[in-house]
Amino acid sequence: MTDEQRGTDTEQHDDGTSGVSRGTFLRRTGIAIGTGLVVGAGALGYRAYDQGVLEVGEGPAYAPWSNWDQHAGLLPLVGAATLAPSPHNAQAWLFRLAPDGIDLFADPGRNTGAVDPFRREMYVGLGAALENIVLAANARGYLSTVTLMPDGPHSTHAARIGLRRANVQASALYRQIAKRHSNRYPYVEGKELPGAALRAMQSLAIRETPDARLFWFTGQQQLAQLGELMIVATRAIAADPSQSRSDYAWFRQSWDEIQRKRDGITVDAAGLSDLTAALAKLLPAQSREATDASWLSATRDRQTRTAAAYGIVAVRDATDNGQRVQGGRLLQRIHLWTTGNGFALQHMNQLTERADRERQLGAAPDMGNALSELVPTDWQPLSTFRAGYPTREPHRSPRRAVDAVIVA
Repeated sequence: MTDEQRGTDTEQHDDGTSGVSRGTFLRRTGIAIGTGLVVGAGALGYRAYDQGVLEVGEGPAYAPWSNWDQHAGLLPLVGAATLAPSPHNAQAWLFRLAPDGIDLFADPGRNTGAVDPFRREMYVGLGAALENIVLAANARGYLSTVTLMPDGPHSTHAARIGLRRANVQASALYRQIAKRHSNRYPYVEGKELPGAALRAMQSLAIRETPDARLFWFTGQQQLAQLGELMIVATRAIAADPSQSRSDYAWFRQSWDEIQRKRDGITVDAAGLSDLTAALAKLLPAQSREATDASWLSATRDRQTRTAAAYGIVAVRDATDNGQRVQGGRLLQRIHLWTTGNGFALQHMNQLTERADRERQLGAAPDMGNALSELVPTDWQPLSTFRAGYPTREPHRSPRRAVDAVIVA
């Protein structure tokens, strides 16, 4: 929020500088009835202000959600791409603009280390960004032609999107781009997803994603099986020092860090109650061990207990970067569809993260074998998620500005 938008939230000092008004400071550090939190004066009150306790989803780190399409030329297409989900919110993408298209690249400098040792998740995230580009292109009067991995299967050049003028076609999925958020809150317990909705999401695979398919897991036995696997995988990641450190590196606990880096997982987006989230921001930063324990508790007590269904996006070859991009496109279409139809979705990558780590270490493929048994033999699991009915609207996650992801 700008000073102009705040109106009387700023005041002019005698020296000509602007600062936070007394009224604004009291609002931020006084009684927050909505969260049930009483913030005292003094040091605790200042920390509430400094940590943005009462300004959830505000500041430059969140501006792209509202201004992504307020650019000229092809920049709104890139703006749409930057709102796609990416594992750990690493946003490992770069874009190069040309008069007749956009090139999409992986950014290896933003890899997530031991939680994604073979860059599976990186290319899935690029696929989600690509889908947003195509949807935005259609809505702004472009016909797109996509070429995957134009410089070879192991290149960072994930896609070339050729564009030429055509009729405007703004789809229902396009209209959900800036509304879609990962929902880590508990879902409504005991409420099954309609069969028609499950089938509709399976039908979202398109001509451009022939190697990607969605498999559903519902019913008490399957939910219990997938839920237990999620818990086991989460516990294993937390017990693996390298994976734990790689995961923790993307957890942003400081308001200043969020506004500066504009990436990562935040307290506000973690699916905590308002009171717990506020206290977490007021207290000193959690250690890696405490964060792992909180993650395991959330997986066990909130997320797996309330999942109405699990979905697995599978491809023919999960080691193929082009097919990973295809799977990411399908996954994003599913997430946009759920947003527009009143459902909730959370990406839960623990199973594949642990399976890839087993492979990297040459360890017994316990999670890898468990995953392979979940889908037909001619398919390989690529990415997993849970779905259900929301109990709350999720908060936004920080995003980097468009000009930070453009390369020459």
